[in-house]
This record gives sequence, structure tokens and C-alpha cells, in this order.
Amino acid sequence: MTGKYKSSANPASPREADLMIPLITAHGGVLKNLYLDAAAAAPFKTQAQTYPSWDLTPRQLCDLELLLNGGFSPLDGFLNQSDYDRVVAELRLGDGTLWPIPITLDVSEAFAGQIGGGSRVALRDAEGVLLAVLEVGDVWRPDKAHEAQQVFGTDDDAHPGVFHLLHRTGPVYIGGRLYGIEPPTHYDFPQWRDSPRELRDRFIRLGWRRVVAFQTCNPMHRAHRELTLRAVQQAEANLLIHPAVGVPRPGDVDHYARVRCYEHLLKTCPEQTTALSLLNLAVRMAGPRETLWHAIIRQNHGCTHFIVDRDPAGLDQDRQGRAFYDPDAAQQLALRHQDELGIQIMPLPEMVYVQERAQYLPVNEVQTGETVLRLSGAEFRRRVQEGLEIPDWFSYPAVVAELRRIHPPRHQQGFTVFFTGLSGSGKSTIANALRVKLLELGGRAVTLLDGDLVRKHLSSELGFSKEHRNLNILRIGYVASEITRNGGIAICAPIAPYAATRRQVREMIAPLGGFIEVHVATPLEICEARDRKGLYAKARAGVLKEFTGISDPYEAPEHPDLVIDTRDCAAGEAAQRVLLKLERLGFICDRS
Repeated sequence: MTGKYKSSANPASPREADLMIPLITAHGGVLKNLYLDAAAAAPFKTQAQTYPSWDLTPRQLCDLELLLNGGFSPLDGFLNQSDYDRVVAELRLGDGTLWPIPITLDVSEAFAGQIGGGSRVALRDAEGVLLAVLEVGDVWRPDKAHEAQQVFGTDDDAHPGVFHLLHRTGPVYIGGRLYGIEPPTHYDFPQWRDSPRELRDRFIRLGWRRVVAFQTCNPMHRAHRELTLRAVQQAEANLLIHPAVGVPRPGDVDHYARVRCYEHLLKTCPEQTTALSLLNLAVRMAGPRETLWHAIIRQNHGCTHFIVDRDPAGLDQDRQGRAFYDPDAAQQLALRHQDELGIQIMPLPEMVYVQERAQYLPVNEVQTGETVLRLSGAEFRRRVQEGLEIPDWFSYPAVVAELRRIHPPRHQQGFTVFFTGLSGSGKSTIANALRVKLLELGGRAVTLLDGDLVRKHLSSELGFSKEHRNLNILRIGYVASEITRNGGIAICAPIAPYAATRRQVREMIAPLGGFIEVHVATPLEICEARDRKGLYAKARAGVLKEFTGISDPYEAPEHPDLVIDTRDCAAGEAAQRVLLKLERLGFICDRS
């Protein structure tokens, strides 16, 4: 690492200067700080009332914070189009600086129509607090399919990062310079939150010149501890556990529980050589590019070494059953750019438990004939949820207890049964029958969110455009997620014609409890014949526009948990089939 050693606090003595982490970044520039002082911020605050105002999404809030505090140095704002184009194509900014992930502000078409180059936008949090002002540079409509292919290596929306880009990102991007007014507020774990400057100062106070960073989005178990221990011994350095706690991957353990697990883990580590700090990062799941990005971010936070384990992406397979990324690709890409990064890449092998030696070893050090014990993530989660034994060699008792606390046995969890199907398919009738059967069982509160009832009481102002139908389903999903989170049962029975929206609802609910998708697959001709309200007739006559199954498509689920055709199945029988599915999955049980 090169550059002049200096502190962001008071000038230090010569002896202290020898121990300081440099403010020079991997790119040779000074660590960014885009916050204005009180005097400079005052006119922006006054004028912001006249600017178009954008309420930031959770991902945008994470990006904004790391732009303003220097975590994304050398960026001084959201990317303009020329920088974006080169990042997507070549992993570099317009001036050639290494930067692998496009950091863009995506907005709606309606909002984009209010602004132009040179104008200013007030950026606010969900409560309307002014956090920053954006001086608009470029406004453009990106080719998202091209971005997906270049950044993620695929346009298959089975990849969660691609899905977010194609289905949840606004159609227009805005780039420009940022002026920070105040940082986002974090009420949780303030003792573990550090800006890049604060973390560098912390290292200086501790006398840490060599710091190994470990990135994680998961709870840490014994294998992770052994991996980090090997890294710090190899580098003769201190350890920073630096988990991403902003917007997680779908299905990840929530960061509150994860941080409590890290706190338990800290008690097993040497106090003088191990530290924890939380990174408010929205992960992209971009495979090798993501790893390169993480390395740059950790260098900006003052770390000198960065652990890259094998296959850090850890994603499921694509629709053809192939892995999205070669397991060695992330290590190879990071090492290829080693000289530019300004942080030492530490490519480490998988750590496995060897029964005969009663210890963890790198997989390449296991001898022929030795027994390797493994516990997959899926098997670990199953054992936690079913209250089964977790072997001591796999994790720490305090960590397991914490995870058991947030993942009680399934029969104690809340869950959502989500019916989807054409109008007239029988969804509402089955949902009502199921509600009665679940109330008869007792033990949990049961709420029915029928499509027509939700339209009347929750979404009465919405029309039937695709945008409004999606919004209606997302509202149902939000209410169901809160019911599930609090241990209740939500029964949803909308048409929900679009696969992408149903997936968003699943991702909203599944981490909180159960999500059971039931496709009521009654054919169109049967639904039309049952048309009590005359809706299909009006749609055929052109009176009702964008009617599902007639003038607007219904995207049938590819992998529902249960399929029911009401041609040969009465409502009571169908509800009983759902009960049997819930029993098999463990959400209801025989209390005898």
C-alpha cells in the first residue's frame, strides 16, 4: 500500500504516524467525504423545498450512504451515462479507474419527466428527511437486458440480481454529483457502525497496521472461524469481521439475528486482535464482479487484506440446472486485478471438518481415507427448524440457540397460503373453506385476504392497469408478511396474473415463515362458463379492457406447491388437500 499516512483527526506524533492507516484509496485518490459543513449545507436546505423530491428505496439509501461517506470512493455521485456504459462493458469508469458495479439512481418515467440536466433533486428517506441534493448530470433509459448480461453474466431472471434489475428497478437512470446534508439514521447497533474514516481512526487507536477483512451475509459457524483464523495467521494481521447489513439477498437471515450471532462469535476470538463493524451495503449478487467490488470497499475502509473464499456467490442454479458462476471465478478475477486494488487478496480454500483429526483443515490437505463431515446449509436449517441436534463440530451453542430462537419449529411459525388462478376458478370458495378448517383447528389467528375484499377496503383507488394490479398484489403481500411475521395465518386469494409479482410476494414472506403457493388451475372455458358476474362476457365484448385470460395474459406458476383443478374437486375436498400439504410441510401437526 502506498501513500502518505495521515489521520482524519488531530495531527499525530511521529511515533503514532508509523501506525496509521492511509487515507489514500486503492485508486490513488483521497478518501471521499461528500458531506457539506453546516454553513455550506444551509442554502441547500432552504432551496430544497423548490426541488423535485425523490424518496429513496432501501437499496438507494444504502448506496447514498456509502457514496457520501467515502465507502464508494472514488465516486462523487451516482454514475453518469458515460461512466455507466464503461463500467458495464469494461469494469472501469470513464477515466479508466477500476470499478465493477454500476451505482445508479433509478426512478420512474413520471419523475424523470420533471427533471433535466443541470437541475437539482432533493433526496429524502422514507420519513421525508433531506439527506442529500443531487445535481443532475445525465438522464437516460438503460438497456437492462444488456446490463444484466454484462454485470451478472446472464439475463436469466432466476438469478436474484437479474430479477431485481429487470422487474424491480425503475426504467430511467439519473446520474450526477451529490452534496450530503446529513447521514441516514441507524437506531440499531450504533456501537458497531463505522464510516470509512471512523474505522480507519479505530485501527489507528488500536495500533493495527495490517487488517484482514472478512465479508459475510450469513451467520458465522466454526468453519468460518477456522477460515479467518488461518487468514490472519498467514498474514500476521488483525481480523475485521465486516458483514453487509443493508439490503440482503432473498432468503438471508435478517441482520438483527446475524449481528447477535456475530456478537456471540466475538467471545470466541482474541479480544485484542478481532473487531466487528457493520457495512450498510445493498448486495448485488454479481458473482466475480461483486467480489472485486467488496475488495475496493474494504480498502476504502482501511483494510490491507481481503479474504476471498471459493465460490463466494453461493447462488442457486439457473433454469437449466447450471451454476451461475464457476466456483473459482471470483478468486481469479480478484487476483487478476491485484496490482490495482491496493489491498492484498487472500484466496483461501474450503475448510472441512476431518473426523479422525477432530479439526478443520483446508480441503486440499485432507488425506486419502480420512472422513470429511459436512452439513449443508439446507440440512442445517432443517435441523434448526425441527429442533434436531446440531453437532458441536459445526457451530457454537450460543449461535445455534440464537438461530433456533428466530426459527422456531414450523408448527409454531406463521405462514401464508397464496391462491392464484383465473377469475371464476374457485380460489375464493376454497380460501373460505380453508379459513374455516384452520379456525376449527385453532392455535393461530387466521386472516382471509380475498381479492375482491382487498379491492374494496385496501385498494379502492386503484384501477386495473398492469401497474395498479401489481401494486394491489404487493399490498396484499405486505399485509400477509406482517401477519406471518407475527405468527398468524394469512390466506390470500387474488388472481395475481404475473409471475414476477408473485415472486416478489414470496421473497417478502418466505424469510418470515411459510409461503405455500396454490395454483387453482381450472381451465379458462370452465371459468367462463361459471361467470356469475358477466365479467368474461363484458371482456369478450370489449367493455372490460385488460381482463385476465381474455385481453391480458395469465402467467401460470411454473413450480407451485400445490395444483388444484376444481372441475373434479369440490371446495371442501380442495381445502382438505391444502391442509394435508400444510401437515406434510410441518406447519400444522396432530395435537393428540
